[in-house]
Amino acid sequence: MEDLEDIEDMVSGQEPTGQERQAARRSVVPRARRRKQETVEELQADSVIPGMQKIWMKTWGCSHNNSDGEYMAGQLAASGYQITENPAEADLWLLNSCTVKNPAEDHFRNSIKKAQEQEKKVVVAGCVPQAQPRMEYLKGLSVIGVQQIDRVVEVVDEAIKGHSVRLLGQKKDNGKRLGGARLDLPKIRKNPLIEIISINTGCLNACTYCKTKHARGELASYPIEELVERARQSFLEGVCEIWLTSEDTGAYGKDIGTDLPSLLWRLVEVIPEGAMLRLGMTNPPYILEHLEEMAKILGHPRVFAFLHVPVQSGSDSVLMDMKREYCVADFRRVVDFLKDRVPGITIATDIICGFPGETDADFQETLNLVKEYRFPSLFINQFYPRPGTPAARMEQVPAQVKKQRTKELSQLFHSYHPYEHKVGQRQHVLVTEESFDAQYYVAHNKFYEQVLVPKSPEFKGKMVEVEIYETGKHFMKGRPVEDSEVFTPSIAQPLRKGEVSGLPNDFKTPCPNGTHSSPSEALGPTHCSRILDAVGLKGLSIGLALLAVVVALAMERLC
Repeated sequence: MEDLEDIEDMVSGQEPTGQERQAARRSVVPRARRRKQETVEELQADSVIPGMQKIWMKTWGCSHNNSDGEYMAGQLAASGYQITENPAEADLWLLNSCTVKNPAEDHFRNSIKKAQEQEKKVVVAGCVPQAQPRMEYLKGLSVIGVQQIDRVVEVVDEAIKGHSVRLLGQKKDNGKRLGGARLDLPKIRKNPLIEIISINTGCLNACTYCKTKHARGELASYPIEELVERARQSFLEGVCEIWLTSEDTGAYGKDIGTDLPSLLWRLVEVIPEGAMLRLGMTNPPYILEHLEEMAKILGHPRVFAFLHVPVQSGSDSVLMDMKREYCVADFRRVVDFLKDRVPGITIATDIICGFPGETDADFQETLNLVKEYRFPSLFINQFYPRPGTPAARMEQVPAQVKKQRTKELSQLFHSYHPYEHKVGQRQHVLVTEESFDAQYYVAHNKFYEQVLVPKSPEFKGKMVEVEIYETGKHFMKGRPVEDSEVFTPSIAQPLRKGEVSGLPNDFKTPCPNGTHSSPSEALGPTHCSRILDAVGLKGLSIGLALLAVVVALAMERLC
């Protein structure tokens, strides 16, 4: 297998000069024509026609990674590839990785091994190969960098033909780093009702435990106009819920002279009535600057009163070793202010158990913080040292101690029930998903609390009024209120599952189920022509490749 650093490397640096070609021609001795002979020519790797194979995709990690996966799937489908949910029938596996924790990378590495055992072509993407492209188990594999997802078709084309291609560069404009690939690319939404928009990539911090920074780099934000246009397009395709995501949404705009509240106020102007916006994770230092405005925005009827603010530890000493750039008092100020100004708001947070140097007293401070705030959503993570990070070189807490602290915090979290007092309440909920056991539809109320509702087809994608009759640790159950109005927030018919977003009216791509993608009327002629030009060129190249094979066979028979 060839190992190429880029597509352009297909042209060898050892090509003969014009003079060398002329000299070679003079030394050619004509060969006597032979009688026709029945031969069967074996197609070489470069004779394989890409664009007609089946691709299986697997994505690990955060919603930013999931958004990247949706874009890659959409571009491949628009180019003629068939996205399949069956890995066994796929010709190529596209594995989109996460580098936050060791278990996620272990699953990724095991998937590569499994694909190779099944003799599948493999292309890897995401934060693991971007941060550590020279890992032994990635040797010989094609790689798509986190800012190169708009070139996924090129990489997959070459991988199908047997070449190894690595695209790991950064997107820049006049030397300035950009947020990433264009936002108007085709995509296949995992959930046709939910649009995930990455508002920026990278961050301004240098946390000692974080490997993601090695992959995503410094902060780079998308312009407000591009983000608003992406949201507007998604609503024209039947979306009724938008998730804003990034490594740190609170830092949005600091690199381009704007800020998060400015973006959010522009976005709420284009959100249809009944549709909702969910803001992704923000670190305390940057949200502190905008508490007044953020309280107003989170109280807006079309914005979930929900904020994910990771504290990571209740100890200032540990936070200092983590280089988190805030203290526990800063976190308390954020939470207390928002709880006061936005009654009922849901604050979700993260905690790392067993960070290097964490003492019993440090951990007790963390327990006290959780006891005080009783967070309804708490992500508990046992510390894993990530290779190449400063924390990996620190003196580690014994594994048994880390496990015990993780267990103790988990027991505390499960000791309280945040929704018991809500039985009997009436709530308006937006229904967007199906439960894991397929017994209910999943909806969310204004505070982004999960409410399970009857699985009636007329509720999907609708705003429904329900009465809460039962609660659990992570959910409530609601029954529809009789004679209440079922409101439809979508301003267009949602795309079917697996359909490609962002295609013009006169170009439809076959989907795995035999249907065709729905067009979007939100796209302008420039974007449409770009897609048509790309597809046209690909069709031309396939035609020329087939013609070349036919000519080669004919010449062989004549010789």
